[in-house]
This record gives sequence, C-alpha cells and structure tokens, in this order.
Amino acid sequence: MGDEMSWQMQKRFLILAMAVGAAAGMMAQDPAAFNADPNCSFFDSARDKAAKGGPNGFFFTSTNLSAVTNEVTYKLAPEFVPGGTRTDTTQQLDKLGTIDRYIFKAIQDAGVVPAERTTDAEYIRRVTLDLTGRIPDAARVVAFLADTRPNKRSLLVDELLAKPEWVDKWTMFYGDLFRNVSSNNQIKRYPEGTQAFYNWIKASLANNKPYNQMATELITATGTNNYRQGEINFVVGGVVTGGPQQDIWDSQTVLTVSTFLGISHINCLLCHNGRGHLDTLSLWGSSTTRAQAWQMSSFFSHTDDIRTSVDPVAGGTPIYWGLADNTKYTLDYILNTTTGNRPTRSGNTRVAPMYLFSGRGPQPGENYRAAFAREVTGDVQFSRAAVNYLWEQFFSKGIVSPSDAFDPARLDPDNPPSADSGWTLQPTNARLLNALAQDFIASKYDLKAIMKEIVTSETYMLSARYNGAWNPQWENLFARKFVRRLWAEEIHDGIAQASGLLPSYDLTKLGYSGAPVQYAMQLPETIRTPDGGSVANFLDGFLRGNRDDEDRRSEGSIAQALDLMNDPFVMNRISGSGNANLLLVKNINLPNDQLVNTLFLAVLSRYPTDAEKAASIAQLTTSTRTLAAEDLLWSLFNKVDFTFNY
Repeated sequence: MGDEMSWQMQKRFLILAMAVGAAAGMMAQDPAAFNADPNCSFFDSARDKAAKGGPNGFFFTSTNLSAVTNEVTYKLAPEFVPGGTRTDTTQQLDKLGTIDRYIFKAIQDAGVVPAERTTDAEYIRRVTLDLTGRIPDAARVVAFLADTRPNKRSLLVDELLAKPEWVDKWTMFYGDLFRNVSSNNQIKRYPEGTQAFYNWIKASLANNKPYNQMATELITATGTNNYRQGEINFVVGGVVTGGPQQDIWDSQTVLTVSTFLGISHINCLLCHNGRGHLDTLSLWGSSTTRAQAWQMSSFFSHTDDIRTSVDPVAGGTPIYWGLADNTKYTLDYILNTTTGNRPTRSGNTRVAPMYLFSGRGPQPGENYRAAFAREVTGDVQFSRAAVNYLWEQFFSKGIVSPSDAFDPARLDPDNPPSADSGWTLQPTNARLLNALAQDFIASKYDLKAIMKEIVTSETYMLSARYNGAWNPQWENLFARKFVRRLWAEEIHDGIAQASGLLPSYDLTKLGYSGAPVQYAMQLPETIRTPDGGSVANFLDGFLRGNRDDEDRRSEGSIAQALDLMNDPFVMNRISGSGNANLLLVKNINLPNDQLVNTLFLAVLSRYPTDAEKAASIAQLTTSTRTLAAEDLLWSLFNKVDFTFNY
C-alpha cells in the first residue's frame, strides 16, 4: 500500500472510530448502583442482568441508538443515483398491516414526522444482512436496482428466506439464545454435545419447524446421549454444581422461563420473595413469592440428569449427558436444604407443580415436563417473548427492553398499572406487541412468516437518515431505522466474501466432525476457531460474547478500528496480486471507472456517488495503480457503511 495514503487514512479512521466509540459508550450504566441484592452473590452475572428493568421502562443499554444512528448517518455518503429509487411510484400501500397500523398511529398521535422510505440500494443491503448475515452479491444488487416489478422487495425477502445462509444466521442466533456452548462456568457439554445441539437447531430451522414445537422438544427431551440427541443439551445446560438437586431444578426453571417467556426475574424469586428485593425492578416480581417460584421449579422435580462415562474408544471424552423422568426422582420438590447455591429451603414439605400464570398443574398421569411445555407454549407470553426477540434483532431495540426482563404486570393496555403506583405500561407499544404475538400464533409459530411480516412492513423500510432535528425521546416510536453495528461474524464473513478469499476452518482440530467451513456464521459455537486463535481474537474484538456470562454486544471500540486497519485477516485480503480469487486480482485491469464501481458494489453494496468516484479515480492515477487500488479497497472496509447496517 502507498505509505502516505495509508497513514492519512489511518488517521482519519482512527478519529472516526474514537467518535463512534465515544457515542457507543454514552449510555453505559453501573448495575451495582441499582438494587443489587447481597443475598444473590452466587449469581453475579444473572443478578446484574436481572437489574435491567425498572419503573417507566428504564433499562441499561450499552448503546444510545439515537446518538449512534445520528453519527453513522452523518458519515454516510449523500443519497445518490443510480439505484436510489424508493420504488414509491409502483409500490404504494393499499392497506396497512399489523405493524404499520399500530406504529404509524403512534407516530401520528405523537405529532412526529417519520423518516422517508429507504432506497432500494439501502434496502437490499439491510434486509440481506438482517436475514442471512451476508452482504448481498454485487450482481444481485445491480439486478435488484434494475428490477421494475412493484413487488420486488417482497420477492427478494422470499428469496432470502429460502437460502441456506438464512439457516446459518438464525442457527447462530438461536445458538446464542439457547446458550449452546461446550463449556460454561458450571458444566461441560464437550464439542460433541455442542455440535449435536447445533445440528438440531440447524435442522429445525432448515425444516421450518414451528417454534412452539422446537420449545416443546427442548423442554421435554429425554435420552442417554447428548452427543446423539442434540435437544437434550438445552435442559442439561441448566445443571449447576456445588449444591443439592433442587439447585439444578431451579436453574433449569430459570433457563426455560427466561428463554421462552423472557422473564429473568424468576431467578431472584427462587432465592427470596420479591417484596423488598424487586420493588424497583418488577411490579409483578415485587408481589410474587419464593413459594410460588418453587411451584414452577417443581415441574422439573422428577427430572434426573444422567452422567455416563464414555468408552475410551470414543476418544476419551469424560461423560455423556442424559435426561430421564420418574427414575431416580419420583416425588415432588421438597423443602429440606441448608447448603448449596441458594438460601435454605425449610419446612420439610413437598411443593406440587403449578404454572404461575394459569394456576394449572399437570393433568393426572401427565409427565411433569410435558405439562410445563404445554403451559409455556400455550401462554401468550411465549409468543410475546418470541416476537420481541426478533423485533429487537431487526430494529436494534425491543418493544420490551431488555428482551428477557418482561414484567407480566405491565403488559395489558386494557389493565395498566394504577396512576399512583409509579409504574407505567412496559412495552413501548403494548397493542402492537400483543397483535404481533397473535399473528405469530395464527401463523402456527412460523418463524419465517413473522420475519417476512416484519421486514416487508413500511416501518422496517423507513430510512435511517432523518430530515430535520431528531429527538431521542422519539426512539420508542420507531419513526426511523436505527443502525446496528454488524455482528462479529457478519464483519468477518463480509470481508471474506467481498475480497473473494474465503478461509477454511477445519473443525476436526477442535473435536468437531464434518467438512471444513468457510464462514464464521457456520461455526457451531462462538468462542473458538481452529486457526491458532488469531481469527478468534478478531471475532472477540467485535464482542460476539461467549454464550455464558458475556452476552453479544454491539458497541464500538478503538480496538475494533485498529483490527479493521491492521489485522492480518483484513490485510491479506486487499492484495492486488497472488491468489486468482482475490477481488483486485480479478478486476485490476478494468478501466478506472469500472474498477471503482466494482469495488464499491462488492464491499458497500452500492455504486459510488459522483464525488466518491471522482476522488477514487484521481487516486488511481496518482500512484502505482495496484497499490492505489489496495488503498481504496482498504478504505472501503473501514467505512461506517461497511461496519454498520443502516
């Protein structure tokens, strides 16, 4: 690369990274300042996560959406042609769907002007990343921009939902949600167990298995070998050490309720009554007792987690995990413990299972976990939580945030908290949340159907750019698109895809089986890569989390900017010589204007503006052409419109 140009670019992008990093940290808060109960010291990370809710919708966030969105859109190139059309002359609404009916009414009632409809060029990049985790192929962008069909956006969505890349992206998402990791701070599933769980999630999504069926299979799974039955690994993930069996049942309850109902405060209630502990965090939790939480935990009281030594011929991995019901444990949850991870359970009495939100228990002779799965998946809160997780992914903020801190006492717009209670409805648009949950139920829990409903809505199609002054207090209206920093895997895969140089990761080196994979989105878990660690470090720098005590996060940092500037993963892919698959090697002999167009389309999924094209062509003629082209490609990988979805 040309030394002078490279240094100038590094200075510019270091300043940019500092600005974005500062904006991303504006809303960081200290959970310790809010009602951190000393009795929950064992569950430090879970306690801190539980302290994210509060009166009037206060929540902890590492990202100020308005500030970062303003910063990123300010850095974007002006809107441009060709391909700048919004297709608004051929794709007018003839009726409002569920989402737009509630969102645009709220926007109108607030007297706010929504952002304009996003352009076709921005839409194809946005929706392709959101649905598949990949940047769109340059040829597909060109074809989409030239397409004059009025329903082309809907057709594009159908195309993306049918791609194997959709399965890869959402296998990663649900792997995060279901905590699929080979080793956490309590137990080990080992790579074989992780891969089996990964394969189960992937097959479920590939077959478009209804989400309620997925949940039921995870909650009720039985068997002796978690290497062969991936679904066993979910409940096994609730096993904790250092205490009596009741601690394990409690943990399995917390895992299930927080994952499928989005109610993480159950973890607090399994240690103590809510009153005096959750008063400022959850209206529902403040009036719920530990005895009621035990009734939920009792649904697991007949479950035994089985540990079987592995035949040394199988590779020497210490154990298989299994699950069985009514073998070792046949009586209900008993209050008779004085040691372990949670406070004393006293009274020496049995607690029968009862679902808190319906008052029902198992039917005569019914398996307890099957009864629990029936109650969980039949609860409208199951659907609320499911659609809210997806809304958060597509809009960068949930209708309820944090998405695992639902307060069941503040969800009904027809029965809101009393005016003098100090509490308000929790969802930013409660009627929308309930209506979207009903749409999910009506679709028979079809994940693809609810995703299509979201990404073909006019609300999703609003621009991230906003004409005029934006008030951060309007965030809850979703009157514009909020940008999101790409996942670590999306950045890795976008660089590999655009550059033309795909890696090959041999998973057998880490104890997995199968053919090598080329994309980070295809890794079975988030913490390892089989390359000696350098690519794992690159991915970790973009805060992909570990599926245990570190959640995936999206804030920026100076380290991320430096990785994009200097990491070998990036630098090895901007070369204009060597591997014939490299983007520059294949295109270096194109005329200057075509080369510039090719690089912009490959990396940013758009044509350059006139100003960008003129500056790029001038640079190509003022230095050794190959080195100048490398500098240009490097700069595109460092632009905000590559690292952010907008």
